[in-house]
Amino acid sequence: MTGPRPDRMLTGWEKVSLTLRRRRRGSGFWFGLAIELLWPVVMVLTRLGWRGGEHVPRTGGALLAINHVSISDPIFDTAFVLSHGRIPRYLAKSELWSIPVVRSVLGGGGHIPVDRGSVRAGDAYREAIEALRRGELVVFYPEATFTRDPDGWPMKAMNGIARIALVTGVPVIPVANWGTQDILPPSSRTPRLWPRRRVMIVAGPPVDLSEFADRPRTRTNLDRATATIMAEITALVAQVRGEQPPAQPFDAAVMRPAPDPQPPAAGPDLQRERPAS
Repeated sequence: MTGPRPDRMLTGWEKVSLTLRRRRRGSGFWFGLAIELLWPVVMVLTRLGWRGGEHVPRTGGALLAINHVSISDPIFDTAFVLSHGRIPRYLAKSELWSIPVVRSVLGGGGHIPVDRGSVRAGDAYREAIEALRRGELVVFYPEATFTRDPDGWPMKAMNGIARIALVTGVPVIPVANWGTQDILPPSSRTPRLWPRRRVMIVAGPPVDLSEFADRPRTRTNLDRATATIMAEITALVAQVRGEQPPAQPFDAAVMRPAPDPQPPAAGPDLQRERPAS
């Protein structure tokens, strides 16, 4: 990639139009109320732009795979999804269900709790599969936490998203999110709203996972399928940033760039994925 892509920000009239016609039905009372309260922050207090919304399926089950750079990511990703006619369902750590107001927002919105390190951790994946088969749109942050890459590039991801995609056969839509880290960095709990920050969200066409469809779901094959998904996300992030990404993704498990996938291992060995932070 050479030079920044001239992405256009939404105009004031476009933001007004989105506010009037965005999807509301199906969000539930408390999730809907949270959206109503946060929507003006997204539309008024940021320089917001997006493209690729035509790749978000208007009906049917689908996975949105998004890079993770800020605790505010779900706010802006929700606005993007709602503006393209869908209601997002997120996987979220189960501890959030112990906070009264947050529990109401998450439960009322049909989001999926994940018990990290628990024997119930697999319940989240079963619920995600059921939601997709019902025709829901499920949002995944495959890195499972904020990127640890020093320059903010997507890092090596957990392979749960590939497992769910291959089990259900639903399309995986790669999405790049950039700029939210300037509003609310992972190390901060105080938003920086002035001067207004630029946030860009870009969706790409469905990731081609056909080469993995008939393969055994071993850890190696799932890792390779996940790497394919993350490569598409990284390419979109590179477009937004107008920069060249690293040759290999950062691997937080060993604090260094990830090596190339190894030859196939024997037997099914599935790596569990954690929920987004």
